[in-house]
Amino acid sequence: MTQALLQVDGLARRFGGERRLLGGRTPEVHAVRSVNLDLRPGETLGIVGESGCGKSTLARMLVGLDRPSEGVIRLDGQDIHAAGGGRARRLATTIQYVFQDPVSSLNPRKTIRSILLAPMIHLLGLPRERREERLKELMAAVNLREEFLERYPHEFSGGQAQRIGIARALAAEPRIIVLDEPVSALDVSVQAQVLNLLDELKARYGLTFIFISHDLSVVESISDRVAVMYFGRIVELAPAAKLFEAPRHPYTKLLLDSAPVLGRRLVEGYDKPIELPDPFTLVLGCAFASRCPRAGELCRDELPPLDSKGVGEHAAACFFPLEGPSAEGSEPR
Repeated sequence: MTQALLQVDGLARRFGGERRLLGGRTPEVHAVRSVNLDLRPGETLGIVGESGCGKSTLARMLVGLDRPSEGVIRLDGQDIHAAGGGRARRLATTIQYVFQDPVSSLNPRKTIRSILLAPMIHLLGLPRERREERLKELMAAVNLREEFLERYPHEFSGGQAQRIGIARALAAEPRIIVLDEPVSALDVSVQAQVLNLLDELKARYGLTFIFISHDLSVVESISDRVAVMYFGRIVELAPAAKLFEAPRHPYTKLLLDSAPVLGRRLVEGYDKPIELPDPFTLVLGCAFASRCPRAGELCRDELPPLDSKGVGEHAAACFFPLEGPSAEGSEPR
């Protein structure tokens, strides 16, 4: 098996928990809970889940915009946060970020030229003549005219602004790009253009993508593997084709059944109110147990590990996983 380019071990992020002036601590939210993940060179890893499941928090930790409360992020086997000084900066430039909102992610006071030059100057230290050459290369790569370099972000449409955001990420010559809902704010026709552009850039520059989205159809079409997150944990990880054909975790099946498909009725709602997990409380068992029709006492008392259970690369954090497109799997006990 190919050695992992990026490895995540026991990654967790908590917010709050600070000491109060008059004693005690503020409430603590467990946003990401003990995530283990690897990213292989040249692949596109899709990450999906409901709003608030921790997808974006995980992405921000991977690119260094947020620091983990626990765990380690390794790039080529080296701990990113353990490396100091210039070495840490060089490691960090390997991973770049494309934001969800293309316009607000660009500095409104700077021209596109200044925005694209910043990583070349501060991260790569390119000489002046090489910078101008690189600017032309980047604008051509994202199919924008060179005269756009002198304009400001508010002068562009959402699709054009997202192309500029992609060019900014490419300016640092990264190996990995984290795309956080990169097409969710765009019209459907523009979404297709941006997705095609990403596919072309991946092949041209040998990039590796982490693609975060709530749009299952987009994730299915672009991803090699897919990780499903629920309540801060990865509950299923598998090759995209296998996961969409035969999900093993009940939450993944619920997620797929809830996606609108032409000619198919949506999954029916719950007959009675369900109790969602409390984000201020660290759940001992499976966080999905209160919503899962297959849950047993074991699910409520113990945390199921992310395990393939002899099914190749298809891992699910479930004691009673589904075993096929129509199979019911093991019975709860």
